[in-house]
Amino acid sequence: MELRTLEYFLAVARDENISAAAAALHVSQPTLSRQMMDLEDELGKKLLIRGGRKITLTQEGMLLRRRAAEILDIVDKTETDIRSSESEIAGDIYIGAGEARCFKFIAKSIQSIQQDYPDIHVHISSGDYLDVMEQLEHGVLDYGLIFHDFDRSRYDAIDLPPVDRWGVLMRRDSPLSQKEYVTPQDLWDKPLLVSRQVMNDPEKIRAKWFGQSDKKSNIAGTFSLIYNASIMVEEGIGYALTFDHLVNTNGNDNLCFRPLEKAEPIVGHVIYNKFQIFSRASQVFLDQLRETVNVR
Repeated sequence: MELRTLEYFLAVARDENISAAAAALHVSQPTLSRQMMDLEDELGKKLLIRGGRKITLTQEGMLLRRRAAEILDIVDKTETDIRSSESEIAGDIYIGAGEARCFKFIAKSIQSIQQDYPDIHVHISSGDYLDVMEQLEHGVLDYGLIFHDFDRSRYDAIDLPPVDRWGVLMRRDSPLSQKEYVTPQDLWDKPLLVSRQVMNDPEKIRAKWFGQSDKKSNIAGTFSLIYNASIMVEEGIGYALTFDHLVNTNGNDNLCFRPLEKAEPIVGHVIYNKFQIFSRASQVFLDQLRETVNVR
């Protein structure tokens, strides 16, 4: 499978039309059609559903689109790192991060290195634990900020100071808003909005949040990022379990945040592959992050 073929496939997936993709690629329509058929033959799977004027992807096609984009991104990163001269420190750093206040330590590190190395560019991909881990495993990201256990045989980490805490985002007219802290029992009969990775281990979560693993929780919905969840809370759909400071409730007449009783501060982990070969730009960031965390 050639890189050029992957580029052709992504163009077809993007334009949803062979003729339009061929024009954008400056190749003939028959040539592009043949390339796509050869690709399907090589993989032994149907990738494209050709119908009318629009092409759609099969399940296998959608998987290839995602993997092809990752492969080409890695190739671009590698070419950029290799082309950088020995005398300059430049390049791109890719960081995936869940939403949290402790991200400020990453931001401070970025600000520091860009003062000295303006040709270093940092790209942040916001996502939850599942998103970040998948991209790390495929080499799309250099670093990931997570708040879960991880395989320490595969990843090293820098632990960030614990500045985040768990709590509940709720409507201000909720009876729970009158409390200083929320207890697990307060949530037993409430419709909850939880991050989607919570659903991977519901028994553990029930034990953690509600104090008993046999208590059936009322999960009204899941979310990846908190902004949309905050709108759902505002509309009365449920109570969102989240970190403090992610939604500005100061001056908000509709929403408020209440911490969980006895909730321990959360430690964020900036993890990276133990066997990763760092570019100079990535190493500069890592060194600066260590300094930022130690200084604080």
